[in-house]
This record gives sequence, structure tokens and C-alpha cells, in this order.
Amino acid sequence: MNDYSMLGFAVLLLLLVAGVGWTLFMRRRQAQRSHSLRNLLDLADRLETDLKTCRSGLQQAHAVMSLNPDLPAASEQDARHAIDGGLRALLQQRLWIRDRSAQASQHELDEAAASMRGTRDRLQPLLQALTQAQSDLNSAMREHIRRESDT
Repeated sequence: MNDYSMLGFAVLLLLLVAGVGWTLFMRRRQAQRSHSLRNLLDLADRLETDLKTCRSGLQQAHAVMSLNPDLPAASEQDARHAIDGGLRALLQQRLWIRDRSAQASQHELDEAAASMRGTRDRLQPLLQALTQAQSDLNSAMREHIRRESDT
């Protein structure tokens, strides 16, 4: 009977350790998913801010250029369509997050986040160039106005 008690105790202890291990594994997995979802939503917010900043900068640039007929006309419509297309794609991504993220695998969540990071990485140099172009355009307009006021 003593051998059976020891065997029963060992099995019980083994089941207890397995249960605790499984619980810790599931909590860690849930915490990782929660972190991934928060990260995904944060990336979506930052990408939306970047796209809106780009749209605002392009609108300002086109407004300044429309004041000076000497400057080449840029395709405001094409730029607007590109930004609107980016915002539509982001909306689709947000809908996917809302509708499918609960069933998505960790790999799918990681891929979605990597895609958004890649889009932001490609957009950052364009935003920097737009900021520099806006600054250059403002300087050129000030110089143009100064020259006109001198004559």
C-alpha cells in the first residue's frame, strides 16, 4: 500500500506540475497576444498620423504653389489619391484587426505589424523630403515676395 501511495502522490505531483506549467504557458501566450495587439493598434495610429501629416503638408505645398504661377504645377490630384489610398488601406487593416485579430495566429499578428512597420519605414523619408521641400518652398516664396516688394 505504501508503494501505491507513493505512486499516487508522484502522479498527483506530476499532474499538478503539468497543470501549473500549462497555466503559465497559456498566460504567457495571452500576454504576448495582448502585447502584439496593442503594438498593432499603436502602429496603425502612428501610420495614420504619418499619412495625415503627409496630406496636410501636400495641401500646404499646393496652396503655396498655386499663389505663384512661376512655380511648376504639381499634380495635387495624384498626391491626394495616393494619400487617400493609403488611408483606405489602413482602414482595411483596422477592420481586419477588429474582425479577425481574435482568431488570428501569432504569426499573422506579427506579419501585420511587420507590414505596418515597413510602410512607416518607407513613408518616413518621404515625410522628411516633404518637410524639406515645404521649407524650401516657403523660403523661395519669401524671397519672391521680397524681390517683388523691392521693385
